[in-house]
Amino acid sequence: MTTQSRQQQKQKTQQKNKPVTKIGNIEIKSCSALAPMAGITDLPLRRLVRKFSKNCLLTTEMISSEMLMQNRPDEHQKILVREENESPLAYQISGHKPEMMAKAARILQKSGADIVDINMGCPVKKVVCGGDGSALMRTPQIASDIVKAVKDAVDIPVTVKFRLGYTAAEQNFFEFAKLMQDSGADAMTIHCRTRSQMYSGTADWKAISKIKNEISVPVFANGDIVSPQRAKECLEQSGADGVAIARGVLGAPDLIYRIEHYFSTGEILPELDISQKIELLKDHINDEIALRGEHVALQFVRKFYPYYIRGIRDAAVYRGTLVTETSYSKIFEILDTIVQKETAAG
Repeated sequence: MTTQSRQQQKQKTQQKNKPVTKIGNIEIKSCSALAPMAGITDLPLRRLVRKFSKNCLLTTEMISSEMLMQNRPDEHQKILVREENESPLAYQISGHKPEMMAKAARILQKSGADIVDINMGCPVKKVVCGGDGSALMRTPQIASDIVKAVKDAVDIPVTVKFRLGYTAAEQNFFEFAKLMQDSGADAMTIHCRTRSQMYSGTADWKAISKIKNEISVPVFANGDIVSPQRAKECLEQSGADGVAIARGVLGAPDLIYRIEHYFSTGEILPELDISQKIELLKDHINDEIALRGEHVALQFVRKFYPYYIRGIRDAAVYRGTLVTETSYSKIFEILDTIVQKETAAG
């Protein structure tokens, strides 16, 4: 590579680090966002991500408009809890009734949402069977009515997250994206799989390039982004304005920061070592206990153990022990043992 080529490549990399653009009246000073994940992107997880990345867009778990309107003191109320340093923070809402979605969006704005994100991509059967999530890609008029209703109900930006289509034969993301923009969406995130794929197969980042020139609002690409290098590949193939990271942050809450750093400097930061990951896991556990109470929290965090300890010796053995252990002190003893043995093994 010539000196001129290196300089051009450096300029392109630095440009990617500039604010993606404005989502409505909110400026996102990052090339990355934390994508919403039900049962995952709660306050403790977002707190860990924000510990590293100070500017990325964060998103809550999916909030059912039906449940929210019932005003029950259950898990949905916990989802509304936020901290000051989380801005910019999007609250994601699901549903298929425009009027109810509008009322729920007003509640989210009063609860502190900087952005309301509408879920039109969740592939889970119980969500889709109710007409919510990715089922809305089969009812584009209802989807449009929802965006219009929510947009009229709040004075904060409204975004939409959807997929390439319901099945491989129903890839209507091109028309759907234009409809969402015309209906008032201030930005959109596209998970580069169909609903029928769920989370299997490979995300088709190139698909987004087909619509990028047709859309004037910011577009975030989502799916299979697990490293700074993959984030770069995604932006190059998709032409998207930014990347939305979901499962990649599990066990690696610093990933978004490492991506930001890479686009800013061209440097690949090392992944956290096991002792650092265990310390973060301990923080995660303690924060979940503060939010949910010890009994519920220790069951809730079991899903995260495999991600924090993957790649170490005897990971399967430790995982089996951790997911069945109910004692807080014993769990921490196991975690300390992991660090001691991994450190000793070098």
